[in-house]
Amino acid sequence: MLKMMTFQGLLDQRPVPGTLDFLRHPQKLPSPSEADSEASMSEASSEDLAPPLEAGVSPELEGVKAVKKKKKPKALASVFNLFKGKKKKSSPCSVQPELPEPGLGLDSRAPTVEELKAALDDGRLEVAGSLLALEQELVALAMAGSLDAEELVQRQSKVEALYTLLRDQVLGLLRQPLDAAPERLRQALAIVVEQEHADQRAAEAGPGVTTLVTTRPRCWLQQWRHGVAVVASERMGARPAAGAEGLSEMEGTFLHMGRTMKEDLEAVVERLRPLFPAEFDVMATYARSYHEHFVTHVAALTQFELCERDTYLLLLWVQNLYPNDILKSPKLAGDLQGISLGSLLSPRQIQTLEAMFLSNEAANVKELMARALELESQRWDQDVAPQKLDGRCHSELAIDIIQIVSQGQAKAENITPSLGLQMKQILLVELATFLRSYQRTFDEFLERGKQLRNYRANVIANINNCPAFRTSMEQNWQAIQDPRSHLLDPLRELKSHSFDTLLQSLFLDLKPLFKRFTKTRWAAPAETLEEILTTVGGQLPQFQELQDGCWEELMEAVHLHLVKEYIVCLCKRPLVLKTAEQQQQLARHILANAEAIQHFCMQNGSPANWLHPALPTLAEIIRLQDPSAIKMEVATYATSYPDFSKGHLSAILAIKGNLSSSDAKSIRNILDLDTGTRAPSRPLFSLIKLG
Repeated sequence: MLKMMTFQGLLDQRPVPGTLDFLRHPQKLPSPSEADSEASMSEASSEDLAPPLEAGVSPELEGVKAVKKKKKPKALASVFNLFKGKKKKSSPCSVQPELPEPGLGLDSRAPTVEELKAALDDGRLEVAGSLLALEQELVALAMAGSLDAEELVQRQSKVEALYTLLRDQVLGLLRQPLDAAPERLRQALAIVVEQEHADQRAAEAGPGVTTLVTTRPRCWLQQWRHGVAVVASERMGARPAAGAEGLSEMEGTFLHMGRTMKEDLEAVVERLRPLFPAEFDVMATYARSYHEHFVTHVAALTQFELCERDTYLLLLWVQNLYPNDILKSPKLAGDLQGISLGSLLSPRQIQTLEAMFLSNEAANVKELMARALELESQRWDQDVAPQKLDGRCHSELAIDIIQIVSQGQAKAENITPSLGLQMKQILLVELATFLRSYQRTFDEFLERGKQLRNYRANVIANINNCPAFRTSMEQNWQAIQDPRSHLLDPLRELKSHSFDTLLQSLFLDLKPLFKRFTKTRWAAPAETLEEILTTVGGQLPQFQELQDGCWEELMEAVHLHLVKEYIVCLCKRPLVLKTAEQQQQLARHILANAEAIQHFCMQNGSPANWLHPALPTLAEIIRLQDPSAIKMEVATYATSYPDFSKGHLSAILAIKGNLSSSDAKSIRNILDLDTGTRAPSRPLFSLIKLG
């Protein structure tokens, strides 16, 4: 049997080692100006960063050696470890130049370029305000024309080198936000916000002095977002750790991506969102970055020809697991509600994949059911005895078929309820086709396998299959309009043919016993019936391996046969009773026999209550002498047995030798009133052929 892959439970498992590491592993964050920044930093020697003497800087700074080499900023580190609360201690600065507070210099003196560089090298972000003031001062000098072009370019290069240091410090912190102390993280975030405001002011001011190279907007917020996208791609695209056994490479990849996205975004909600200013829109930024990688990955998969399993897996993630288990998970649903991430695939792509899935699954179900029937048929022909379950003959065929159909239905419903409804319609057709094939195959076995030792046991085992089929269909297909008309008919025919086969020998043994009623002109009917019932009782034990419900149906068939054959004997022409006394005596015999038949059949489990009035009412028709009273009995009888025809009534009335032909015709005409108004739900008289 096929086993469906389900991932809801796997998504909720705790992360394997290395999960959620998007804040700890060193990685380089590309930026639009990375090449320029490297070039600027290579030029940022102590000589370049020393302001000219004529700018008011003390000459002692001219001989200062080159400043420390720029440290490369750490990339985003592991989110998993940091989301558990681990924090890296920042190393203390070896040298801390005395710097004035931003905007309030000591002795009203602004820090020098070299002092700013040394402070930035030591990670002192508080000098960002002084750097911004230095940039604004340079713009003001340029606007006033106080400096020549060469000196403006030289000073601007130094400012830009400092900004490169600051940017790397700030974005480096934001690449590993939970690795920093909250106050230091807020400081870095505030610097980005201030830079965004400076970009806006520069845009509002219009083009600057042509001598200066345009450096605004710096777009640090945009660079941060780009860095988040890079991290998301690296996190989602990382090789998944060894997962659950039985998962294919594609299944393992989807599970890794889904779990990574879910747990990373939960960490963003819990730890980052409270710290980040609104300008960052931190949740939307991370969510869109992870979503876009998922979209790209899924879109790439659709370019290839997918196998059945991968088609199902892709639909399951796109239509169910991703929107429900990730985007609507308890910790994320509220925050993602206002972020329109959309579907991983377009509606047209989804429709194409769903059509492929339905076609594949229908073919798969059809093949599996045919294979199960073939294996079962081989066991019949090989005379393999069926299993015994609680003393009853048992076949696995019904269980196998029900499981095959249920799995196909469940797979579709796992994707979406609407796809489940489409699958139900398809499986309904396939199941009806299978049951008809099953009935034909078993009918062939009933004809060719009569000499096999385990013939009767296999017949009983397949009769026992029918209730399981019927129960499953009535429970699972009740929403389908009138499924019984085409689904249950093959089962009824299979059982009917099987019961006829099982009871054939018994009925042959009963045939000469019933003939005694007519040959002896109904002499000693009680003794004859007693022998009939003894014969039946002697053969019933061979059917005890039937399930209870099937045993009741068998007994109903036996009950029907006894009543039918008794009526056949009454309809035989040779019996004509001309006196009322003779007719009343026969009626008493019939009533006694009817009571014996009913008691025997009920005692052995027959549920056929509908047969109870069949013989007693005929006895009453034979006993009555008043034509009007006979008419009333006939009218009532026809209501209970709509297949009671004029021919059958004539055969019964022929017993009454003292009934005139006109009265007989008048009584027969009662049946014309109801002719064609109602078809019999259970045949009785239609089984009795006259002539």
